[in-house]
Amino acid sequence: MSGSIAAGVAPRAAAPSRKLPRPPWRIVLAGAAWLALAGVTLGLPEADDLPETAALGSGAAALGLALLVLAPAAGRLGTLGVRLRHGSPWLAALALALIAWEAVTAKLALLPMPFFPSPQAILEVFLDDWPKLGGSILNSLILLSGGYAIGAATGFVLGVAIGTFRAVGYWAHPVLRFVGPLPATAWLPLAFFVFPSSWSASTFLVALATGFPVTVLTWSGVAGVNKAYFDVARTLGASRGFLILRVAIPAALPHVFVGLFMGLGGSFAVLVVAEMLGVKSGLGWYLQWAQGWAAYANMYAALIVMALMCSSLITLLFRLRDRLLAWQKGLVQW
Repeated sequence: MSGSIAAGVAPRAAAPSRKLPRPPWRIVLAGAAWLALAGVTLGLPEADDLPETAALGSGAAALGLALLVLAPAAGRLGTLGVRLRHGSPWLAALALALIAWEAVTAKLALLPMPFFPSPQAILEVFLDDWPKLGGSILNSLILLSGGYAIGAATGFVLGVAIGTFRAVGYWAHPVLRFVGPLPATAWLPLAFFVFPSSWSASTFLVALATGFPVTVLTWSGVAGVNKAYFDVARTLGASRGFLILRVAIPAALPHVFVGLFMGLGGSFAVLVVAEMLGVKSGLGWYLQWAQGWAAYANMYAALIVMALMCSSLITLLFRLRDRLLAWQKGLVQW
C-alpha cells in the first residue's frame, strides 16, 4: 500500500538554482573614480593656463555620472551590462592613471615641459588638429590595407603552392630562407630607389613584411594536414583541385590566421618607418612632423591613435577568424 502510494505521488521537482547577478559595485567604483578625476581637474589650481581643462573635467564628470546611473540597472542591460561589469575595473584604473597624470603635469608641474604634456594638451590636439590627424589616419589605413592585402594574398598562394607541389617548394624554399629573415626595413634604401614613388615603395615594404609570415605559416598548415583526409577524399573520387580547395586549405586555416596576425604586427611597424622617410602624409609622417616642431602633445596623440588603430584591426581580424573557423569551434584555442 505504501509502495503504491509512493509510486503514485510524483516527486516534487527541485527548484532551479538561479545565479544571482553580481552587485554593480565595480561599476559604482569606476564612476566614483571618474568623478574624482573631474574634481581634481576642475577643483585644484593649475601650474599654467590650459585651455581644455573645462572640457576634460566636464567629460570626466559626465562619464562618471553615466556609470553611476547605469550601475543599478546593469543586470537588465543585457550585453551592455555584461561589458560594463567586465570592463569597469579597467575604467577605474584608467581614471586613476589620468588623476596621477593630471597631478604631476598640470597641477604640480613635476615633469619637464614640453616633453610630458598634460591630458588637457592631448585633448586639445584631438579637438583642434583633427583635420590633419584624421587625414594622416586615412592615408595610413589606405597604405596599410593595400600593402597588407597584397602581401597576405601573395603569401597565402605561395604557401599553398609550396605545401602542395614539391617543385615549387624546391625553388622557393631557398629563396625564403635567404630573403625572409631579413627585416623589411633593411630594404628601405633599395625600395625607394627602385620604385617610381615613395607610395609604391612603402606598399612593397608593407607587403614584404606581411608576406613572409603568411607564407611560412600557410606552408606549415598545408604540409601538416592529416594524410588520412586526403586518402578518404581520393577514395571518394576527389580531384587534385578538390583536395587543395576543400581539404588542404580549410584544414590549414588556423595556421593561416596565425600568419595573418604576425604579418599585421610586422606590417604596422614597417608602415610607420616608411612613412617617416618617404610619404608626405600618414601617422609616421605626422610623428616626424610633431617631433620636428617639438610638439610632443601631437606626438603622444598620434601614438594613442596608432595603438587604437592596431588594436581595432586585430579585433576585426579575430572576428573574421571566428566567422570563418566557426566549424572548428572548440578545437582552436588561441
